[in-house]
Amino acid sequence: MKVFAPAKLNLFLHVIGRRPDGYHLLQSVFTLVDYGDHLEINVRDDGHIRRRNVIAGVPAENDLAIRAAVALKAAAGSQLGADISMQKRTPMGAGLGGGSSDAASVLIALNQSWKLGLPDAQLKKIGLSLGADVPFFIQGRSAFVEGIGELQTPVVVPPWWYVVVTPKVHVPTPFVFTHPDLTRTTPTVRIEDFSATGLANYRNDLQPVVLKAFPEVASGLALLSAASKKSLFGARMTGSGASLFAAFESESDAREAFQKLSPKITGFVARGLEKHPHL
Repeated sequence: MKVFAPAKLNLFLHVIGRRPDGYHLLQSVFTLVDYGDHLEINVRDDGHIRRRNVIAGVPAENDLAIRAAVALKAAAGSQLGADISMQKRTPMGAGLGGGSSDAASVLIALNQSWKLGLPDAQLKKIGLSLGADVPFFIQGRSAFVEGIGELQTPVVVPPWWYVVVTPKVHVPTPFVFTHPDLTRTTPTVRIEDFSATGLANYRNDLQPVVLKAFPEVASGLALLSAASKKSLFGARMTGSGASLFAAFESESDAREAFQKLSPKITGFVARGLEKHPHL
């Protein structure tokens, strides 16, 4: 079985508080794009779960895709196994959800291939044990996200075109969320008041911290902003970085902006997906 694992963008990210256990309370909108990883999954009769290719810096036992298969096998009590190969295109650690998407696609694919018949609610529960973003990819539609990322309500986001760039720097998520300069008191947005056409009124609260600490991201944002005069709501960071994006009404506007950037920075052009290919 060949499976596509799409990347996602945080169209905005507000930090509205912090729980006593240290986890931050967030509000965001996630949307899928037609760029991502490609997986090939073959069922094994002997019960073994193996990754068939090497991914630099990611041991198989730490790979979310492999961990997803192991977790599903344990939860369902299946006697089957799988060989999993991955063509990684989504930059790792860039706020694009690559590992979480891989995990979700493995859960979806093996639920079918192993003929388990588990409902999405159970797949989401297994996915949440792997990471807060995994249930979003199983749900497979743009969502208004709240809590620590586990509360997701479907919303409508037009199938815009995006230019996404990733500066060559690793931004540690714990560093950003524990930074004393992080704004944690952004007023709550009512989901009833959210409209994708009003995204210029929203922001990424993590962005100022990252721009100050990582000049490579600040330089990337300046380049993308200068190239994206026709964008719908300017350029901003997705997630905790380092990836940056700008949204456009048309493919031609997006590709025109990307041409101005290349080869100054690594990136891609993608279209928003109204739903995951598995739906």
